[in-house]
Amino acid sequence: MPTRPRRSGGMRVAINLLTDDPNHPSGAHWFWTRVIPEMAKMLEPDEEFYLLTSPKSRPLHEGYGHNVRYITCPWSNERRSLRTLSEHTYVPLRLRMAGIDIFNTLMAPIVGSTPVIAHIKTLHALTTPDAISPPARIYRQLSYPRTVRVADAVIINSESLRREIHEHLDMDPAKLHMIPEAVDHELFRPGDRDEAFQRVSARHGITGPFVLFVSSLWPYKNCEGLLRAFARSRGELAGRRLAIVGPGRDVAYTAQLRALADELGIAEDVHWVGGVPLEETVDFYRSADALVYPSFNETFGLPLLEAMACGCPVVTSDTSAMPETTGGAALLADPADPAAIASAMLAACGPERDRLRAAGLRRAGEFTWTATAERTLAVYREVYARRMAGVR
Repeated sequence: MPTRPRRSGGMRVAINLLTDDPNHPSGAHWFWTRVIPEMAKMLEPDEEFYLLTSPKSRPLHEGYGHNVRYITCPWSNERRSLRTLSEHTYVPLRLRMAGIDIFNTLMAPIVGSTPVIAHIKTLHALTTPDAISPPARIYRQLSYPRTVRVADAVIINSESLRREIHEHLDMDPAKLHMIPEAVDHELFRPGDRDEAFQRVSARHGITGPFVLFVSSLWPYKNCEGLLRAFARSRGELAGRRLAIVGPGRDVAYTAQLRALADELGIAEDVHWVGGVPLEETVDFYRSADALVYPSFNETFGLPLLEAMACGCPVVTSDTSAMPETTGGAALLADPADPAAIASAMLAACGPERDRLRAAGLRRAGEFTWTATAERTLAVYREVYARRMAGVR
């Protein structure tokens, strides 16, 4: 739908969805596909959302409601350099033409005067820089300081991220709004474990019990530590295999992981599933004996809640946001210690299994997209009200 000239009325918010690659949707994509429809239900009749999408990404963001419109830009993250350039040149012009009051984005445009709400989900460019390609790392390291300085508000998803921002960036702490992410309870919920396993087996050839890892294969996710832990505990895991679900976006690193499995003598017991649709991960969570997620750094860790909501016991790291997200409902281990990961994995598959399932279901139930949407929309309205009152 084309944009229209500015008219008197309520708040208009533009949400930048260009930073995701429509060919390889990330966690940010799933976040917005959940929170935008919830916020759209809460909009007043004279409030509108405008979604910045490309021709390739727009089909992934349809059906959000009559108060949700679109601003079409040439590229999203399948053309990262061109997308970045357009965000700082073309996008500000389109925002002005559409009469946008607030721009929700990751990085503030260099030009333009539309009030910015920065929505920061990770700070990996500063905390785990090796996890990001040099061009992206340099761009973010240069852009974050200016963004948090000029933004009217900054939304983050955990207290762990708040600490990282205070450590690495100089900004007014009053701008920070901590809003946890959530889990889709209509999708991620307990179900028949045998039926789930039959579907996993039919689609992916897994023929016996298994422990699970769900994530894109970036070095900081620490799949290497998991492989070493699995090798240490394989003799006590009673024939369980290791299922690794997630795309190997770094081809060289994925090859290193496969070589390590060979070196450790566990290659035959590791099933490299690759990326699967979000809906299929439900069957993995329901049929796995445990999710093992020993990441070195997370600012939230959504797979932890997804697994818990399906009744899957969880093992994760004792660092960054993971203890905060799991809230005592997971077994924690030092991600740098394969022996500690192995011990926790064995406990989750054995004596701690039933306790973890019950505690995880309770913990996951505390997080809903409705609550996340309400709090996010409240930040938009607060910034809009201040701007309308002429107060920075």
